[in-house]
Amino acid sequence: MQTGKYCYDYPRPALSADCVIFAVEGDDLHVLLVRRGREPFRGKWACPGGFVNMDETVEEAASRELYEETGLKDAAIEQLHTFSAVDRDPRGRVVTVAFVALVSKDNCRPEAGDDAEKAEWFNISEIPELAFDHNRILELALERIRQKMK
Repeated sequence: MQTGKYCYDYPRPALSADCVIFAVEGDDLHVLLVRRGREPFRGKWACPGGFVNMDETVEEAASRELYEETGLKDAAIEQLHTFSAVDRDPRGRVVTVAFVALVSKDNCRPEAGDDAEKAEWFNISEIPELAFDHNRILELALERIRQKMK
């Protein structure tokens, strides 16, 4: 058996956090997406997010990644769902905890950072094909936000 700080006898999945951020403008609903600057899915659009560090909670990771990739901070995110399909990430076994928030678009001018090439608002009726399983994450987040808006 190996010894070391993080050595185990069985494989472990990685953990990530993703954010679905909505804003209303007039009668239209928008979602904040980032264009990935790295593989996998370089150049594809995705929800802001990334891996959870060993010294942070999933909530802290979600807020940190949202800020690093879009410049948005202090969003009142709430946990949406855990996505754990075995093949959801081509890099290996990754489980993600998704979060959702509704923010004021007037107060959020996205600025890409970290591993995001671009951060941009999209009208919900004009969403491109998203990386990973983010289309599914967005669908569930859209259901949640529509229920809250009723």
